[in-house]
Amino acid sequence: MAIREAEQQRQGGDEVFRVETHGIDPIPDEERHGSAKDLFWLWFGSNLTFTYVINGALAVAFGLSFWQATAVVVIGGLSFFAISAAGLSGIRTGTATLVISRAAFGTRGNWPAGVLNWVVSIGYTIVNTVVGTLALEALFAELGWSGGDTARALALLTTLALTFAVALWGHATVQFAERRLAYALAVGFAALLVFVLPGADTTAPAAGPGAAGWSLAFVVMLAGPFSYLPMPADYTRYLPASTSLRSLTWSGALGGFVSSVALGVAGVAAATQTDMTDAVAGAEKLLPGWFQPVFLALVLLGSVTNSIITLYSSSLNLQVLGIPWSRSRTILVSAAVTAAGSLWALFFADFTESLLSFLSLLIIVFAPWGGVFLADMLLRRCRYDAEALHAGAGGAYWYRAGYHPAGMTALLAGMVFAALTCDSELWTGPLVAPLGGADLTLLGSAVSALTYWALAVRTPAPPVR
Repeated sequence: MAIREAEQQRQGGDEVFRVETHGIDPIPDEERHGSAKDLFWLWFGSNLTFTYVINGALAVAFGLSFWQATAVVVIGGLSFFAISAAGLSGIRTGTATLVISRAAFGTRGNWPAGVLNWVVSIGYTIVNTVVGTLALEALFAELGWSGGDTARALALLTTLALTFAVALWGHATVQFAERRLAYALAVGFAALLVFVLPGADTTAPAAGPGAAGWSLAFVVMLAGPFSYLPMPADYTRYLPASTSLRSLTWSGALGGFVSSVALGVAGVAAATQTDMTDAVAGAEKLLPGWFQPVFLALVLLGSVTNSIITLYSSSLNLQVLGIPWSRSRTILVSAAVTAAGSLWALFFADFTESLLSFLSLLIIVFAPWGGVFLADMLLRRCRYDAEALHAGAGGAYWYRAGYHPAGMTALLAGMVFAALTCDSELWTGPLVAPLGGADLTLLGSAVSALTYWALAVRTPAPPVR
């Protein structure tokens, strides 16, 4: 079965278990293949990660009741409809999301967000690698081997190898691996739900979360999906040009929605029964002893599935930034930085918490960036001059010295709003206290989108070839 599926996916430079030859260059029509249903497995598998259990538990920690926290989890899952729909731009242009966003910001204006997105991708990959390594180390101990630094080093090498090998091979192998891993993870996490849900306290009243509790719960739940905005086209650029928006949107959205909501609700249920400050240890208390090794394996594999897509997209990201290497060479840079960061976090200094705080602060940039990108896509009805996206100086998307005034102004407006209303460990905006402690960072996307619409609707779009 696996061999037959691999043969079916063999198309041009995109072949399972062979290094992909394409990068951000447009995918020719004759090499397009696959169908929208492939996106279900991609987003389903990559979001079967323990992070959503932690997010659900945090919603309860912010003071929400079981049903209130569950509602936030469901609303967060619905955001995958926007993420999935954004993949239409990849079908129309055959290239990566951060190439397409040049239309909104200009070739040079797109560069700063590209740098920050690479930092975010590597940061989350490091966090996932550390979580996967610690889970595998704990699994070794469950199986009777407590090897100290040796066990941790082996766990790190194994986690990195699983992630890097798949991402290095490229697009077809990423989709193939996500689907196969999703089968096992779905069964395992379904069992987790069976163990955790029956004991949930659904009648306990809310602990008076107030505006701060509600807003923080939404920020935590929506930050993950928002972090995907710079990458949906990376995984749709090989699909045939005839793929419909409806099938594309529903397939990808359902994949992300089902996995994120199921695991988020598991976290909510667990938090009503036990202390989830250490989420892995807390969840283990609710599981039968025989299932605990399986649970640790689920945490490991879930970390790997999520890291695979972020590491793969980071290699395209470096090409967008102008590194004149093939995708398979740029990914070596991302893998090396991930390995170094993970090694430092595990053996020399615990900077994981500081890294997470820094990454959460970057939503000040990425919420407004996502608002401009989606608004631009809607205004153009997702129609671009694919050649001009790669043209550079003198191209239709060069605008003024490489910057699109409407896009840059809208981005700045959204960032100012987000910074004024952000409540994080590293920065608290001056409007947070007057708003009763509410964190309205995510609304920076709406501010930037509306500003862009007001400015760009008066500017004729470049002709589409």
